Parts: sequence; C-alpha cells; structure tokens
Amino acid sequence: MAIAQGFYEEVVRLVYIIVVGAGWAGCASAIAGIKAGAKVTLIEKADMVLGTGLVGGIMRNNGRFTAAEELICAGAGELINLTDKLSLHQNVDFPNHKHASLYDVTRIEPAVRSFLKNMGVKLLLKKRVVDSVVVNNRIIKVILEEEEEIAGDVFIDTTGSAGPMAKCRKFGRGCSMCILRCPSFGSRVSLAELAGVKEEEGQNVGETAGSISGSCKMLKNSIDEDIILELENKGIYTIPIHEKAFAQDIMKIKACQQYVGNYFKNNLVLLDTGLVKLMVPYFPVEILRKIPGFENAIFIDPYAGGIGNSVRLLSIVPRDNTMKVKGVDNLFCAGEKSGLMVGHTEAMVTGTLAGNNAVRSAKGRALLELPSSTAGGMLISYAREKIKTPGGKKLRFTFSGSVFFKEMKEKKLYLIDKEEIAKKIQTTGFTGIFNSRVT
Repeated sequence: MAIAQGFYEEVVRLVYIIVVGAGWAGCASAIAGIKAGAKVTLIEKADMVLGTGLVGGIMRNNGRFTAAEELICAGAGELINLTDKLSLHQNVDFPNHKHASLYDVTRIEPAVRSFLKNMGVKLLLKKRVVDSVVVNNRIIKVILEEEEEIAGDVFIDTTGSAGPMAKCRKFGRGCSMCILRCPSFGSRVSLAELAGVKEEEGQNVGETAGSISGSCKMLKNSIDEDIILELENKGIYTIPIHEKAFAQDIMKIKACQQYVGNYFKNNLVLLDTGLVKLMVPYFPVEILRKIPGFENAIFIDPYAGGIGNSVRLLSIVPRDNTMKVKGVDNLFCAGEKSGLMVGHTEAMVTGTLAGNNAVRSAKGRALLELPSSTAGGMLISYAREKIKTPGGKKLRFTFSGSVFFKEMKEKKLYLIDKEEIAKKIQTTGFTGIFNSRVT
C-alpha cells in the first residue's frame, strides 16, 4: 500500500509556475500554464493587470488577424475572445491597416482579471519582485519587496521593456506619467537580470537606446461633441495638420513603426478605444488646442502627453524559439522581454508558448516550437535572428506592419479566411494543442 501511495503521489505531483509581470504576455502565460496542468502564481507590482494593454486597444489589424485566428485554432483564444467581446468597433480600416478591432480600454482590465481568477490563477497585485535565488543555474524562488519568498519549479519573465524612470530621463523626456505609474509602484524590475542574464537594448535611428511609446490618449469629454460623435460612429477621425506642427523626427523613434508614414506625419489620426487614442507619441498642447474642436483637450495617458511619452524596448533577453531564456535552466520569457516585438497579439502568442513550455520543462517533456509555416512561429524565429544582424536592433517586429508584415505577405502567411487558417494549423498538428494538459 505504501508503494502504491508513493507512486500515486509521484504521478500527481503538482508543478508550480511563477509568472512575473501581468501584461498581456504574463496573462497569456498564466492561462496557458493553468490549462497545461500547473499551479500558476502571477505577480504584478501595480494594482491592475495588463500594463500597456490598459491604454492599447488595437487588435486584428493586418497580420494580427491571422495570428489571432491561429491562436484560436491552437486552443489559446481566450484573450482574443475577450477583446473581441469588448470591441467598440470591428473591421475598421485606417491608413495602411485593414480590418482592425478596437477594444474598450475602460472595460478590459476587470474582465481579464475576473477571467484569470476563474481559471484558478493566483494573482498577487502590488507585489514587487526585488531579487531571486539561483542554485545550480536554476531559480528556486523570488523575493518580494516585503521580504516574502515565493518558490516555484519554473519561472516566466514577462516584465516588459519599458523604463525604468532613469531610462525615460536619459533616452526620452523624463517621466511622462504614463499608465505604468512607476513613481507609485516602482520602476520595472527584470527577473532575468536578477538571475544574472545579460540583457540587450533596442536602438532607435538616433543611435540611442529604446523607442518612444507610440500614442497618447485623451478624455472624450474634453473634445468637441461633433468630433466624438463621428469618432464613435466610425471608430476613426482624421485631421490634416501643418507639416511643421510638431517635430517630425518623433515618428521615427516610436516603438510602433507600423504607424509611421507620410499619412501619420501629416494628419492627426484618432481611434476610439473608449478613450481618444491619438496616434503620435506626443503632441504639443498649445498647438493641439488651436485646432477647432480641441480647444479644451486633456491628455490622460501619459499626463505629460504634450511633451513626451514612456521609453520602451530597453530590456531584451537572449532566448531560443521555445521562449526559454539562455543562461538559466528554468526561466522562460514572453512579450517585449523576448525581442523587439510590439503589440498585444504578439504578447499573447509568445506568452502562450512560454506558459505551455514552462509546464513541459517542469515535467521533462519535449518543448514546443511554433511551426515556421505559421505567422506566430515565423515572428518568434524572425525576431530572434534579425536582432543579431547589423542594424537589427533598430528594427521593430509586428504582425501589423513594418518589415515583418512585409515578410508575412511575401511568404503568403497573411491570411484572412478563417477556414484557410484553420486548415493550415491542422496540417501542422497544432490544432487545439494548448487546450490539452501536459502529462
């Protein structure tokens, strides 16, 4: 009987996954880990989940449609379905972008937080990781600011790449008081760096580090009612501006290079995400308020949106195509931490793979790589390869534009027929793979 009991305990031994950082990548990692059969603790230093997803809002534009449907077919569509459900507008076309969905940033966080809890994720908010304990090249526990220790079998770093504040001062225009709220909850801490991993920084065209976040948000009731009515009706509102209305070079240093081009330089493009999303990194208030209908405009993210924005892509870790971090045996990564990849869908793809593979690693199973014949698989390998090339640190990778979307189209990976996407995923053997427990 004792032998049988011991065998049973060995078979059902629980796997504990610790995810640090609750942006879209961290949330996707946590969900994937739970579905693969692990106990998951998700640690977030702020008082809300989603990070920059709290003010993002754009989904399914261009190749993100393909990647979203791939996730759904592979059994990891929970967060895609939530953003679809809370979309204020669907199938919105704007310059160089097709069939976008704009989710309501004022409602998404409670919905995601509730979903995580219902899934069984242990969510620790206002808990800041300040150190890790590494033994024999493995993290055995993380230490919180309050000196609380949390042990785990495998860890996932989804702490992002924005800030800290000293970097925003050095490479930007100081703390712009963005949604990340570093003065209140502390600057970003990298789990990988705490474990001894050497990180890299992206570069912008000026040879300095990082990139500026790509948009500002304004209060709807600070803008003329007729403009808001049209914005809410169509999802988009465009205003031509004088070519010298703001510094044109700020468009070159923004993280979201898919929104760079003459149209975005010569027009203010507004999108309705519950807030008014202005598609420039920052815009002088004194000029904005001279535009009819914007006489009382007020920025809500960042509060200093008239002079600057947060700096991102400052903390990239070396990893393989399974999302495993090089240098630590039980550490995975996702989101902007894993490469110069920008966007919510990109974070969900990398987060899902990291969460599933974390469980596989703990159970001694072979790790997954997304097939290169899929948009998700190609992004993960492409970003890893290109950052090593001359000038690679200046590139930005996203399903929705810039160099990677061009590559998607050339390789005929950009698909918008759901049945065609489902058939492709089926041929790879990945249909529903993220719905299964890892045994």
